[in-house]
Amino acid sequence: MPAILAIESSCDETSAAVCVDGAILSNVIANQTIHEAYGGVVPELASRVHQQNIVPAVQQALFNAKVSKNDIDAVAFTRGPGLLGSLLVGVSFAKAFALARQIPLIEVNHMQAHILAHFIAEKKPAFPFICLTVSGGHTQIVLVKDYFDMEIIGQTLDDAAGEAMDKTSKILGLPYPGGPLIDKNARNGNPDAYQFPEPQIPGFDFSFSGLKTSILYFIRDNVAANPNFIQEHMNDICASVEKRIATILLNKLKRAAQQYGIKHVALAGGVSANTGLRNLLQQMGEQKGWEVFIPKFEYCTDNAAMIAIAGYHKYLKGEFIGQDVAPLARMPF
Repeated sequence: MPAILAIESSCDETSAAVCVDGAILSNVIANQTIHEAYGGVVPELASRVHQQNIVPAVQQALFNAKVSKNDIDAVAFTRGPGLLGSLLVGVSFAKAFALARQIPLIEVNHMQAHILAHFIAEKKPAFPFICLTVSGGHTQIVLVKDYFDMEIIGQTLDDAAGEAMDKTSKILGLPYPGGPLIDKNARNGNPDAYQFPEPQIPGFDFSFSGLKTSILYFIRDNVAANPNFIQEHMNDICASVEKRIATILLNKLKRAAQQYGIKHVALAGGVSANTGLRNLLQQMGEQKGWEVFIPKFEYCTDNAAMIAIAGYHKYLKGEFIGQDVAPLARMPF
């Protein structure tokens, strides 16, 4: 029954979790509010706050799991991709902890971990399955053949879906982070109030830069005619933007599932917490006869529980890394 301590510090959440024999016993997430004043994540500030949060987060994770540091058999950590300074804090802590305890280190790819978060729950997808991974920095359609045998069959060519939402929120004058606020306003809006174009990109790849530009021009033109346009129509704008982003994602996902003949379809990443996307995927799943897998909200955003479950499956295979490991801002999938 291996006990694994997991560390996640790829962006602006400092997270620690404890996994024993594949069961998540704790998952502590320390969020950073300092970036709100700047309208986005400031890498240098993020790494400094990670330094402040890492020890308390690990202590709380061990306490919540009722596990002593002496009971830990291995340390799993996010090696990449992510902000280099932020990753460095987590990697350094993991290496120091493992060295002090003379236990193995397990490197984890952050994007693979988002997909493997589905194996935390009792209801797990069967291989092969297709996963739509949507976050602030990544948008991918992944064919998952086994725990660590994954193939990216489609990805964004420019902005990620999360970036499109955040940039839309800036255009609308909403504070950072904008994605949850678009979601909140959209719940009270008409998703068919305004029509935005769907990019025609070959294959299963995505592009959101053109959509972002069309939203910018739409707002500019309507505000020129009515200075109060945004305030008077905020809910409808958010609902329409949210629906267009979701349909762009799901139309590609639908084609991929049909081409590969797969009925198990999963959603992962921070944007998988979006209510409209979750609801539309459930509806599409019912229409297509899919079995749909969507993680709990706490496993959607960056968290150490997903690092822990990935680390657990690597532990079973004996896939460890040496003390000479360094973080990677760009990590091969």
